[in-house]
Amino acid sequence: MLGTFDSIQKIYYMILAIIGVPVNLLAIVILSRGKCGLSTCTTRYLVAMAAADLLVIITEVLLRWISYYYFPGSFLDITPVCTVIVVLICAATDWSVWFTVTFTFDRFVVICCQKMKTKYCTEKTAAVVLATTCVLLSLKNVPFYFSFEPAEVIDNVPWGCPDKPSYYTEPSWMAFDWFDTISSPLLPFTLILAFNALTVRRIVVASRVRKGLRGQNKRGNRIDPEMESRRKSVILLFTISGNFILLWLVYIADFLYYNITGSDPGGYNESEFVFRRVGYMLLILSCCTNTFIYGVTQSKFRAQFKNLVKYPVTSMIQRINKQNS
Repeated sequence: MLGTFDSIQKIYYMILAIIGVPVNLLAIVILSRGKCGLSTCTTRYLVAMAAADLLVIITEVLLRWISYYYFPGSFLDITPVCTVIVVLICAATDWSVWFTVTFTFDRFVVICCQKMKTKYCTEKTAAVVLATTCVLLSLKNVPFYFSFEPAEVIDNVPWGCPDKPSYYTEPSWMAFDWFDTISSPLLPFTLILAFNALTVRRIVVASRVRKGLRGQNKRGNRIDPEMESRRKSVILLFTISGNFILLWLVYIADFLYYNITGSDPGGYNESEFVFRRVGYMLLILSCCTNTFIYGVTQSKFRAQFKNLVKYPVTSMIQRINKQNS
């Protein structure tokens, strides 16, 4: 069973690397051009999310799993190097998670807090929020550097970086593990659900009021531009946050399982091990899906994507035509 699952992982991470890097780069380029009909504030959050997702693919998939499966024994497996890589993985994953939260909160403010909207939903505020979040999460992940030990020492060179056994037994490390998982993803998970619930409640109330004022319940189905704009914004918000919640569920279930039962993940049986690995596979997949979400929910993003893909071909044709003329 484990051998088959290992082969699946090998193919899976290669596909993620091939797809994840270009789609996130495309998302960064397209969104940065500011031609998708989104506010500058929203654009900043979406670009930050795409950049964080790209870093997760680079660190987690390329430097960790592709190296493990296709380049075993490389310098990336030296203990000081792989511990730094793990810290970068943890930081990048946290950035991806919390940038989703900041985006969700921004949409919540836009829809539910009209008085706060003009001051909070600005390009400058978005930059400050993202920078502060990035710095705090980077500092939070520094202790991970000290949670590993060499698997073996060959010619005075330490190799590998498994968890120290004390990480799952010492109260200080157990407390840190709880803090780490509560801060990402349990707290973000809860906040996203709460903000979305409040947003839905606000939209339902506002929709009823506007329908009453416009008399839509009696005079047919006239299009309300403001409600249509809100509808598009909400579709983007709920699709992104819903995708995050679904793809992180297995990881959260595993965390609750080994803490409630007191199990040591290092001693998992085959089924428990596969369940844990599937959780990691799904949460990494969440770093490749936002670009597809933009494409499905945003017509202007699709148009910009088509133009970007066609650009090399059209520019080559124009050059050929100039040379011929």
